[in-house]
Amino acid sequence: MCWPTVSGLLISLSVYVIYECVVYYTCMITTIQVLLKRYTQAPAAVQRDSEQALRMATAALLMEVARADHDIKDEEREAVRRVIENFYSVSPEQARELADAAESQADDATSLFPFTRLITSECSMEDRIRIVSMLWEVSCADGHIDAHEEHLVRKVADLLYVPHNQFIRTKLQESGR
Repeated sequence: MCWPTVSGLLISLSVYVIYECVVYYTCMITTIQVLLKRYTQAPAAVQRDSEQALRMATAALLMEVARADHDIKDEEREAVRRVIENFYSVSPEQARELADAAESQADDATSLFPFTRLITSECSMEDRIRIVSMLWEVSCADGHIDAHEEHLVRKVADLLYVPHNQFIRTKLQESGR
């Protein structure tokens, strides 16, 4: 039987230690590269997600107004698609998909607060006033403003911190069309 020499063991141990160090540092460098890539790409992804969430919140509020009278008419669905398309400058297909997803999300919603909180935190006062105007446009789409629709638009306007005079002005502008 051949016994390894001490120098042979030291060489084997040195090779093993060097191998482990190479593996360790390679893993560490790979991890750092992954983290750097993730954090350098995150702002764009976060911005896209934020924009999509804002679109969905607005569309969900529009669908809530459309169904406030317990009957969503085709004219109201079309109005939701049209205002989404115009306000967010998306294609008709994207507006339809967003409206369909928003209708489903509005069905599952238990409160308006998550939608209005996002809009309030992300939108300027002018955009919030425009959103209230879009709500009026949807409520007027079937040719009649139901009392439930008016109540909901007023509630959303309050949650968006839109001044009452702007609420009235947008109502008069949209109902006069």
